[in-house]
Amino acid sequence: MAQVLLTRQVQDEIVRLSKVRQVDAKLLEEFAYFVFQSVKQSSTQTAKPLKIDELKQAIYHRFNVKGTVDLRKSGAFKMATDGIAKLDLRLKSSWEVLYRKFVGILPNEENQQGYGCINGINVFQYFKPWQAFRLDPKTATKDDIKASYYQLSKIYHPDNLETGDREVFEQIETMYKSIVVGF
Repeated sequence: MAQVLLTRQVQDEIVRLSKVRQVDAKLLEEFAYFVFQSVKQSSTQTAKPLKIDELKQAIYHRFNVKGTVDLRKSGAFKMATDGIAKLDLRLKSSWEVLYRKFVGILPNEENQQGYGCINGINVFQYFKPWQAFRLDPKTATKDDIKASYYQLSKIYHPDNLETGDREVFEQIETMYKSIVVGF
């Protein structure tokens, strides 16, 4: 059944949980294998990256222009990209930066993991506070926002010796302020 080997840390946690919660250790082990198998299957079904033409069309649509020449002339585009470092629109990477900033998450970058990733969002690459806080902007209350912020800040606060990270915490704080100001 198991093609994945459980790490020592996972095995220790299974033993701990079985004692604390009085659950059969074999059942927890089977569940761990199930989870790892599900993650393995979902990671092999990754989305394909957008082609440069698809990126361009999304940006053109966002700024309501027909092409790159019109985009460069657009006052809305100039104002929106004023603080961004000079973009070379001959490069796909520049179009990806624009897509991330003005359209959304690139299909191949959903459910990211690793440093700076909260709820599948890399908070340094994307400024998507609602997704990072795992809230719906249409239904979230001020209390929901506050609770989500406090939950994340407990984890990433620099005083937390185990999981604290100043840069991530500052980004969370900036996202929180951006949401609360508009509320």
